[in-house]
Amino acid sequence: MAETLIRNADYILTQNEAREELRGADVLIRDGVIVGVGVDLERAYPAQGPRGVIDARGCVVTPGLVNTHHHLYQTLTRAVPGGQDALLFGWLKTLYPIWAGFGPEEMFVSAQIGLAELALSGCTLTSDHLYLYPNGARLDDTIAAAQEVGLRFHPTRGAMSIGESDGGLPPDSLVEREADILEDCIRVIDAHNDPSEGAMVRVGVAPCSPFSVSRDLMRDAAALARDKGVMLHTHLAENDEDIAYSLETFGCRPGQYAEDLGWTGDDVWHAHCVKLDGREIDLFARSKTGVAHCPCSNCRLGSGIAPVRAMRDAGVPVGLGVDGSASNDAGSLIGEARQTMLLQRVALGADAMSAREALEIATRGGAEVLGRHDCGQIAPGKRGDIAIWDVTGVQSAGSWDPAAILLAGPTQVRDLLVEGRPVVADGRVVSFDLRGTIVRQQQLVQAMQS
Repeated sequence: MAETLIRNADYILTQNEAREELRGADVLIRDGVIVGVGVDLERAYPAQGPRGVIDARGCVVTPGLVNTHHHLYQTLTRAVPGGQDALLFGWLKTLYPIWAGFGPEEMFVSAQIGLAELALSGCTLTSDHLYLYPNGARLDDTIAAAQEVGLRFHPTRGAMSIGESDGGLPPDSLVEREADILEDCIRVIDAHNDPSEGAMVRVGVAPCSPFSVSRDLMRDAAALARDKGVMLHTHLAENDEDIAYSLETFGCRPGQYAEDLGWTGDDVWHAHCVKLDGREIDLFARSKTGVAHCPCSNCRLGSGIAPVRAMRDAGVPVGLGVDGSASNDAGSLIGEARQTMLLQRVALGADAMSAREALEIATRGGAEVLGRHDCGQIAPGKRGDIAIWDVTGVQSAGSWDPAAILLAGPTQVRDLLVEGRPVVADGRVVSFDLRGTIVRQQQLVQAMQS
């Protein structure tokens, strides 16, 4: 029976039902599950097996952050010339031909790098939206990478089926037959999805976007996902181009498009939703449809500021996403939380969102969007996914409230535990050879550039 005791934390921001903040307290994890939170747990809970101890003096302890939207394969295409200053559609057209040259190794290595970057920024649970499969690449490549890195993983089997010759955005070489898409969704769900509490891998179904798949595929994908008991994900209402495409092509706004095709409900979450109007926000609130808010990517692509305050006030489940590293071009989830807070303040005033609320969105908010009610909180019975932030350094120096880490705090964790197991220790990824993988990543980039 493996145990880990996190001892003497300056602050524990539990994100439990009471949103308790504890000082000078401990967290005890046993076999991957939190069994105790409080003061002097060493005395209250005698060891029942080997017990590792982590001294958290000078640290703020939070639940692991949750990333609800990513494209891990894009870590191979950061800051690509020609796409650096483009809007969404132009950016995609620049990058599609490059991505067409990827294969299984590119998917595996880029996922490792993206997952390591997330881990260093405090993330313990991440989704991924992989919607292109050139040259024999499969969703299994990214799942293998996540298992090596050690993060809790929600990969989604994305897809594109309408190419340029049929009026879609992607080149024909990157689209698939819809029957093949559905068949492979069944394969990966049967092979990898774990519906049990504490699961390390759950698979979702995720046609890419309204401008790259048919209505029939959207309907069929929803029916398949519900038959299999898995979640649904896609992009929606990302920018003005997206809205214009929906109105011209479907004769309705994205919210109605989603509702008509069965894409609302507590088993659905949509990425971006920058341009949702009031009626669509009400629809999502009534149906408990989730939103993955991606503030840095939305800024980078000039998409706008998502109405997160209005969504939260209406009761829409909202989590955070870093989005792809070709449209961000970083993968820092703690950075997304700070940006979320700042953008709502820019739009609505300095009291629009507190640092603590933004952290809540980044933790239990994201867990709720992904249907992971066993994660996102530091409370007995929840999974042992913990981020430990050292607040003795220069970024927190002079802070009167170290628990407000989004205002004055570190941007990299000191320690990160997933299921009670170390992924980051003393600021270094310890679960795999990150340095060697970075070297291989650069070799793959150089090969694509030549």
